[in-house]
Amino acid sequence: MKKDIIKKRIAKLREEINHYRYLYHVLNKQEISDAALDSLKNELQKLEDQYPEFIIPNSPTQRIGGKPLDKFKKTQHSIPMMSLFDAFNHQDMKDWEKRLLKISNFTATHSLKIENELKMDGYYVELKMDGLAVALVYEQGVFILGATRGDGKIGEDVTQNLKTIETIPLILRKPEKNELIKIGLTDKSIKKLYQALEFGKIEVRGEAIMSNKVFADLNEQYKKQGKPALANPRNAAAGSIRQLDSKLTAERKLDCYIYSLAIDLGLMYHEQEHELAKLFGFKVLKQNKYCENLEQAMEFHDYWEKHRDKVLFDCDGVVVVVNKLDLWKKFGIVGKGPRYIMAYKFAAEQVTAIVEDVVWQVGRTGVLTPIAYIKPVQIYGVIVSRATLHNMDEIKRLGLKINDTVIIERAGDVIPKIVKVLIKLRQNQEKEIKHPIKCPNCGNVVIKKNNEVAYRCVNKNCYAIHLRNLIHWASKNAMDIDGLGPKIIEQLINQGLVKDISDFYKLTVEGLKPLERFAEKSAENLVKAIEAKKQVELARFIFSLGIHHVGEETASLISQKLSKQSIRDAIGQAKAKSQKLFDYVDEIKKILLEEWQKLPDIGPVVAQSIYDWFNNKNNLALLDKLEKLGVRINNLKLIQNNQKLIGKTFVLTGVLSSLTRDEAKVKIKELGGNISSSISKNIDFVVVGANPGGKFNRAKKLGVNIIKEEEFLNLVK
Repeated sequence: MKKDIIKKRIAKLREEINHYRYLYHVLNKQEISDAALDSLKNELQKLEDQYPEFIIPNSPTQRIGGKPLDKFKKTQHSIPMMSLFDAFNHQDMKDWEKRLLKISNFTATHSLKIENELKMDGYYVELKMDGLAVALVYEQGVFILGATRGDGKIGEDVTQNLKTIETIPLILRKPEKNELIKIGLTDKSIKKLYQALEFGKIEVRGEAIMSNKVFADLNEQYKKQGKPALANPRNAAAGSIRQLDSKLTAERKLDCYIYSLAIDLGLMYHEQEHELAKLFGFKVLKQNKYCENLEQAMEFHDYWEKHRDKVLFDCDGVVVVVNKLDLWKKFGIVGKGPRYIMAYKFAAEQVTAIVEDVVWQVGRTGVLTPIAYIKPVQIYGVIVSRATLHNMDEIKRLGLKINDTVIIERAGDVIPKIVKVLIKLRQNQEKEIKHPIKCPNCGNVVIKKNNEVAYRCVNKNCYAIHLRNLIHWASKNAMDIDGLGPKIIEQLINQGLVKDISDFYKLTVEGLKPLERFAEKSAENLVKAIEAKKQVELARFIFSLGIHHVGEETASLISQKLSKQSIRDAIGQAKAKSQKLFDYVDEIKKILLEEWQKLPDIGPVVAQSIYDWFNNKNNLALLDKLEKLGVRINNLKLIQNNQKLIGKTFVLTGVLSSLTRDEAKVKIKELGGNISSSISKNIDFVVVGANPGGKFNRAKKLGVNIIKEEEFLNLVK
């Protein structure tokens, strides 16, 4: 058989397999049997094995990768994946709607207009899936990148693992024009959509989940094989996506539902995003519903709260979204998330349990927190054996004793807590819980200040405090050092390799190899991971220091305060990508206590803590050691704050002679500019190098500003 005939047969098989995938997973139709579909897949696999030159990355046979990865690469989200604000009752929801109608920067006339729009266009309400949020990027309709949410700005590239999920199309389906008209798209929107499919990128956001049935089946299978059981569907889904071997991910039989588009296609309503996602070939939740007003949205919540056992996956609430997309820009974003979306949580499930013991745990600031150990119980698929008690005042408020029967609740379906003691079930076997006198770790006498509810160990040499500070430094929201977890850190301390945070940067492959769980490769990976995090954003670095009362938001405020100091000008002039620690420390030391107190959300106690920390000789000596070991502040964001390309979008085409394309992109981003992969009238500059592609001709037709390499270099000086 001739190769051109083979090639056509392979292409036709792929087309048919993708068509049947769409019918089965999206439209819930089955035109051919599973056996017949498997036969088509087998034929395609054999032909591709015989003619490997015809294999393409998006073939149905390429869903499972070959060699396992060493680690996941980081990837920056084009649009941040924001968190959502939570509501827990009807009044919370009503207050949210009132806030939307009273946003301070709108006049009374505008507010009236918005209120009318809300009443006219209502809300789109979705079941809140409890899985792993993912971003899926398609270029010219082909799946090229799948990423986890991460910290919202930077996630992990898990493309190969997401390819194993059958409900994620490897090639977007091109909707027919009549299908698009049917869901309300205008001619302008349709044209924009087809251009994005043909020339640009389309990004969607969704949730990777494990169904309750798959979870139960896998645990039954693991039990027979003598393997540990999966904890719950949510953790199982997240853990499956983060497997370095995609074959293991494929075995977990995950599902994926799309809930939004991260691209402006000129749509009018959020509801249309769901309908369009379905036309592209994605699964969307059939339970989701348009509601004319908030009352209907709350009724939707109440119904599914009572009937969540009918949902095939873990669901912890509903998401209420302002339906009209134009209003999103008007309402904007505040703090961690968008104003125009609210996660209305279901009431937490409650179960009874017996408190077997209360143990005091030492935190990184020396605070002793009581932890209740309970007889294991199951709450929504999760086995709970501990519950938080916060402090001694909470124990007194509850009237709790050891051996009490209590009501346990998973607040927001996440953190177990004790909400009530069932006193009538006492049998005179209960024991009083006494406040701690000595630290359970070092034996030092604990103190309780008059203005605090907490008991605190103040021994500077307490092992538990020391350990938890080191764990905090390496943790995900702090320095985020891959592979440097609590057990490894504890081993490093016990072996005398680490005494303070600066010692992490002195670790060597030879020093790590003799330790438990380490070999040549794992030792190399850890040393590389530590080296890779020597440059860090200022806010993250300040949070990592573990200053008392300074959380992530306060660290960000301190960072913003410094960006307004004289150092910002020095950085801007030098175009330095990193700065020595003491350039910042010197600026911090100049700031008076009264100045700290003027910052929003920083009161006298927090201000004093910041001031004291940066004027402590031991802390300054530690920073000096870190600086000498090469730890630097990454200035990329500070540089962007005061540069000339903010709001400008560039397209690069052709080969540049004096720098690589990646280097050119970095220069643009450092100056606040944006990068696009496709040509449109919205592009500000098309940078043309040698042998430009079709983008050059398209730019000329559209009359977009075209500049040569020399002009570009002058622009980014």
